[in-house]
This record gives sequence, structure tokens and C-alpha cells, in this order.
Amino acid sequence: MIKVILSFLVLIAFSANSLAASWRINYPRPMSENDRRADYPLKLLALALEETGVNFKLVASDRIMPQSKALKRLMDNREVNVVWSMTDEQREEQLLPIRIPIYKGLIGWRIFLIRKDMDSRFKYIQSFEHLLKLYPIQGSDWPDTKILQANGFDVLTANEHDALFTMLANAQGDFFPRSVVEIFEEIKTYNPDNEFEIEPKLGLRYPAAMYYFVNKNSVPLAKLIETGLEKAIKSGKFDELFYEEHQAYFDQADMNKRTFHQLQNTYLPIKTPLHRKELWFENKQPTLIIDTDGVGP
Repeated sequence: MIKVILSFLVLIAFSANSLAASWRINYPRPMSENDRRADYPLKLLALALEETGVNFKLVASDRIMPQSKALKRLMDNREVNVVWSMTDEQREEQLLPIRIPIYKGLIGWRIFLIRKDMDSRFKYIQSFEHLLKLYPIQGSDWPDTKILQANGFDVLTANEHDALFTMLANAQGDFFPRSVVEIFEEIKTYNPDNEFEIEPKLGLRYPAAMYYFVNKNSVPLAKLIETGLEKAIKSGKFDELFYEEHQAYFDQADMNKRTFHQLQNTYLPIKTPLHRKELWFENKQPTLIIDTDGVGP
């Protein structure tokens, strides 16, 4: 009984301190003024903090940070105190995850950015084995790279995000798998010569989650963000914002007209909340998903 009372008092104290404090949330500055990838994560983070009732200020880091550097700075508790990134076991060991997938798992629904001169090649792909003969491009430290390699792909990599588009333009790789929530803004930004297009019929799908991460010692901040996200989920505001921001992408992707090849993700941490159906995107249109279990090493 005493333990219960003490736990209740700690919770009250936490809530009171959180409401009284003014929270300064430092996040990685986007790579350029045209980089829109941070827009939705910042809107969702602001919504979560508003749901808690705290005073807060979202502040971009002084310097531009590639994701790998931002994660390292967060680990060292320098310059930034929150980063959003796709999860894997290593990142969850090094940092403190808030285990609510901010893109409802759509980070693992991948369609392909290709050069226009590869269009005819993709038209003749009839099986996953045919797709394995082509070379995907990914970031060298991305969890996606390990997932693709584990499913049999020979992946070509670069350290910098912008360099991956240069590789594709220079035919150093055949296709760049991007999530349906990333690809449409990226083709606007990285296609000045109109040499890329989005392949219309194929896709890859694997279980994946992008989380907010904080430093291992930032337990109060993690609790604050988690509390706000849960409130937004319960009120329906999370889904309202999610579909407001992304419904146009689903429509453009024609997901029900694509063949998605299901990949295994053996790097998905065991604590991923796959059992909470409300946290994950469910395509309401019929979609052909082919299980590729057993293909590749």
C-alpha cells in the first residue's frame, strides 16, 4: 500500500514539474530550406507537447546535421535532445525510444525512384528473383540497408543523403527505394533535370517504425512526449494530422495497383508494439502483397 501511495505521489510530482517547466526541444536542422522531411515530425511533436499542456519551444540546431551525426550528438547529449529515426536494435540500445511509430509503419512501404532510361527494364520484372538482379541504392548507415541485404539484395551505398540521388543519376545503381511518405517531395527537390520518375507498379514492404529518440538519461522528456502522443492517439488528433499530411501521397502512389513484395526484417526490436493495431497504417484498398519468405540468404 505504501509503495502504491509513493508511486502516485511521484506521478503527481512529475506532472506538476512538467507543467511548470518551460521545455526547450532542440532538433536537427534540415539539410536545406527545400528539405521538407522534418515538417510532419515537427508538427506531430508540437501536437504531442500541446496535448500535455506544457510550455515548450522547438528550436533547430545551429548547424545542419546529417542523421548519423545527429544521432551521435544525441547520444553524447550535445546540441540536440530529440531526433526522429527508423529504429533497430542498435539504436534502441544506444538511445531511449518513444515506441510510437510516427509514420504508422509507412516508412517500410517502399516504392522506387528510377531513371527514366530504366523504365523499360522495370516493365519486364515479373518476380522477386528478377528484382534481386538489380542494384538498389541506400544510405550506408540506414537500417534499410541491412534489411535489403538480408533479403538478398546487393546494395550500393553512400554516406550523404544528397549523394544517393547523384549516384542514381550517374547509373551507379538501378533504383532508390523510398517510402511513400518521402518519395513525392524528394522527386520535386532532387529532379531538376527531369531525369527521374517513380516506377508505377512495384514496391517492397517490411515491418519498420520511425520513432522519436532522446538521450538515455532524458527519461522525463521521453515520458512527456509519450504522454502527449498517447493523448493525441486517444483523441483522434494523431490520425487526423497523419492523414491530412499524407493522404495525397497514398492517392499518388496508387498503392492498390502495385505489387508489394513482403520482406523480412530480422532487425526489428522485440519491443516494437506490433500488437497495437491503432498505431499502424492499414491500406483500406485491396493491395497485392507477395510473401518472399525463403528467397535470398
